[in-house]
Amino acid sequence: MDRLIYTAASGAKHILEQQATTSNNLANASTTGFRAQLDTFRAVPVQSDGLPTRAFVVDNTIGADFTAGPIQLTGRDLDVAVKGDGWLAVRMADGSESYTRNGALQVSPNGLLTDSKGQAIAGEGGPITIPPDTTISVGGDGTIAGISTTTVPATATVLGRIKLVNPPARDMVRGDDSMFRMKDGSSAPADPAVGVTGGALEGSNVSPVDAMVSMISLARSFETQMSLMKNVENNDSKATQILALS
Repeated sequence: MDRLIYTAASGAKHILEQQATTSNNLANASTTGFRAQLDTFRAVPVQSDGLPTRAFVVDNTIGADFTAGPIQLTGRDLDVAVKGDGWLAVRMADGSESYTRNGALQVSPNGLLTDSKGQAIAGEGGPITIPPDTTISVGGDGTIAGISTTTVPATATVLGRIKLVNPPARDMVRGDDSMFRMKDGSSAPADPAVGVTGGALEGSNVSPVDAMVSMISLARSFETQMSLMKNVENNDSKATQILALS
C-alpha cells in the first residue's frame, strides 16, 4: 500500500482535532474573559534507511491568543475588567493559585469575595471578606472599599486589594477548567502596574466570523485528505489487478 495513505490519514486526524478546538472557541464567543485556543500544523519527516520518504502531519498546539477582548460597561459594582495586560488571581480549593480575566465577581453566603465559579479571589493580604449590609466599590488599582448601609454617617472602609499579576505569557498554561496557571506550579508575584476598570467586563477575544471561516476551511481540508486516501485505495486496486494479470 502506498505510504501516502499514512500522511493523508494523519492529516485528517489532526484536522478533526483542530476542528474541535475551533468549535470550542466558537462556543465561547460570548464567555467573559475567554482566551481563544490556537492550534497549528507542522510536518514531521519520516526517515527510512537514513533517507526521507514521507512527512506525517502533527498538530502543534501553540496555546492561547492573549489579545485583549472588548470592554463592555455593565454598571454592576462587582464587575471588574483588567486594563491591558494582567490577570486576576484566584485561590483554588487545593491552595494553589490560578489566573483569569473573568471579572464577574460575587459575594458568597459567608461574605467571601469569589469569582463566577465560587472560587475565592486572592487578595494581597489574604482572602477578601465583605461584611453584611455593605455596598462595595472597586478602585483602579484593585482596592475594594466598602460603605455600610446601616451606619450613619456612612464612611468608606478599605476591605482589601485584589491580587493582580502579569507574568510572561510564555510561562503560563491553560488548564482543563480554562483557568491559567504558571507552568512550574508557582504563584506569580503581584504587579502594581496592572489596573482594573470597575463596572465593566471584558468580552471574549474570539471572532465568530473568523471561527466560522476557519471551520469551513478545515472542513474542505478534511475532504481533501479523504480524497487522497480514496485515490490511494484506487491506485492500490489497479496495481493489484495489473500484478494479477502478470
